[in-house]
Amino acid sequence: MTELAADYDVLLVGAGIMSATLAAVLAELDPDLRLGVIERLDHVAGESSAARNNAGTGHAALCELNYTPLAEDGSVGIAKARTIMECFEVSQQLWAHLVRRGVLGAPQGFIRSVPHVAFVRGEADVAFLAKRHAALTSSPLFRGMRYATDRAELRAWMPLVMEGRDPSERVAATLSDLGTDVDFGVLARGMLGHLATTGQLDLHLAHEVTELAQDSDRTWLVGARSHVNDVHREFRARFVFLGAGGGALDLLERSGIEEARGYAGFPVSGQWLYCKDPEVAARHAAKVYGKAKVGAPPMSVPHLDTRVLDGEKRLMFGPFAGFSTKFLKEGSYLDLARSLTADNLLPLLAAGIHNLPLTRYLVGEVLQSFEERVEALREYLPTAEAADWEVLVAGQRVQVIKEDAEEVGKLEFGTEIVSARDNTLAALLGASPGASTSVSIVLDLLLDCFPERLEAWRPRLCEMVPSYGRPLTAEPAFAAKVRAASRETLGLTPA
Repeated sequence: MTELAADYDVLLVGAGIMSATLAAVLAELDPDLRLGVIERLDHVAGESSAARNNAGTGHAALCELNYTPLAEDGSVGIAKARTIMECFEVSQQLWAHLVRRGVLGAPQGFIRSVPHVAFVRGEADVAFLAKRHAALTSSPLFRGMRYATDRAELRAWMPLVMEGRDPSERVAATLSDLGTDVDFGVLARGMLGHLATTGQLDLHLAHEVTELAQDSDRTWLVGARSHVNDVHREFRARFVFLGAGGGALDLLERSGIEEARGYAGFPVSGQWLYCKDPEVAARHAAKVYGKAKVGAPPMSVPHLDTRVLDGEKRLMFGPFAGFSTKFLKEGSYLDLARSLTADNLLPLLAAGIHNLPLTRYLVGEVLQSFEERVEALREYLPTAEAADWEVLVAGQRVQVIKEDAEEVGKLEFGTEIVSARDNTLAALLGASPGASTSVSIVLDLLLDCFPERLEAWRPRLCEMVPSYGRPLTAEPAFAAKVRAASRETLGLTPA
């Protein structure tokens, strides 16, 4: 049975933070747009946006050492860190705007101040961290970050990390009070829930896309099957956004657009060690990031995290990477096989050959026992007791593999927008730091896919995101003013 369900200006597939952000921005820009969301699960933000499925860090490059590589000449590169920090500032500006507008509820429900700490051991890494601190604090966006090797100061920052540690071990850390813990699931539910109550957005839960085809008038026909009553519904849309996380690649391939050719996906799963003892969790109040092992993907940088889940303070360590052929946590083990085409098979195989250290690393992670994972935890929490911890399955990430001028199959860590030449469809591929940079990604998408409307939207965009079109790194006084306003609205520690 097939029903003609609805006609939309914009139809979004996937009810996570990316679709929610795009829907919220479009609704602010044009209240007359008719929006629809299709989600295969029976609830919003059930995959990568769910709090237990990601690090919740609010990636701002304050503690993530992989964003500041050490160059051959011994200098520390901070270009990527500056970009990510600026993107997170943009996200906070929009969230603050939505709080003021009443779209989002109390900000404490989705964002809280939590210090971000980068922690290293050994002479070489201590020297690296000192260079990193000097390089980052030369930028106005990172001023206020502190560096310490004094053990008394380090104990004040992170008592559990220093407790029971060998006194002869060389250690160092940096700390920034700008750090946050973010619940992207609460954010997504807040945005979509508000729009659903206004009547501007229809939310179709428990619907799985089965067909995606473009009509002669350039509109898209999207077929979806209801998991509730097995009814097949057909939707028509003038623009389609594929924001379905790991499921976006399959949908992009089904679209048949030329721009989808050659893309493949490499799935990486994850697990946390979760502290069951609230007394232990109460003694740690920071996100402490270390250095990743050689060959490890960025999502596997080890960190000991203070989290707020369901309103309760928690402590998690990880994530431990693994391999699964699923593209979604609630997906199928056939996802990887189904994604293979004549266009992407060679890039996928080439990427595997070019990234053998990653393959070896993932195999090693999969084979780790619980006891070995607790031993890894003790590098950050020397007094950890195995009985206080249990394994919690994290989310599924699909890294992008594509062809470029230099490599047949290049493995990308990050996010990428793939859009149709006629600007009627776009897909978001990739993973971290996607959620934290979601607003910047959406602004880039508007530039790519709605260029004819951007000039008319510009004044409203500048109200929503005061730094829109103005690089914060080039205007320190303006950056400080905008940051202070956002943080005050969001109830965060003053900058």
